[in-house]
Amino acid sequence: MEKLKALIRLEESLAKLPSVGRRSAERMAYAMLNMEDDDLVEFSDAIKNLKQSIHICPICGFLTEGEKCVICDDSERDQDTLMIVSFPKDVIAFENAEYYRGLYHVLNGVISLSKGNGVDDLNITSLLKRLDEHHFKEVIIATNPTIEGETTALYIAKLIEDKVDVVTRLAYGLQMGGNLDYTDALTLSKAVEGRRKL
Repeated sequence: MEKLKALIRLEESLAKLPSVGRRSAERMAYAMLNMEDDDLVEFSDAIKNLKQSIHICPICGFLTEGEKCVICDDSERDQDTLMIVSFPKDVIAFENAEYYRGLYHVLNGVISLSKGNGVDDLNITSLLKRLDEHHFKEVIIATNPTIEGETTALYIAKLIEDKVDVVTRLAYGLQMGGNLDYTDALTLSKAVEGRRKL
């Protein structure tokens, strides 16, 4: 039996989301078919409104609905420390940890030759402008511990080394509660590299 075209179209759209396979997309499509009309209209409006309401903060590259993001607008934050991250979701992760109280700069990507992402694809121009306009005592590079993340971190560190007092990199190592015998070699080597005095 041939599937209905409207369902196929919805399933194909849903399957574009990360971690959503064909079967999950199919289940979601049928769930939407069974939703109340008002709920479905609200769902549709929320999707349409997403791109219209949210834009990139012109200062740091984080997401905002206002003129600038809540972090850049917060004068209570540490104005001397800047953390460079790859994506907006990285800012959210650090904010949820409730430890870091400095400012951020979002690159909106990483250098990845395999994906065709180069330096020009990153939010670097506004970073350099920020560093020229404001003296940061420390810049923390917080990209992921992957080949792309390390490549990006090394490039950024070299680019800004003369513009700030200190450029640091996040320490990577062992997960709390983890077992050494189950830990991969790269994580172990980073844990040894990042060791500190007790």
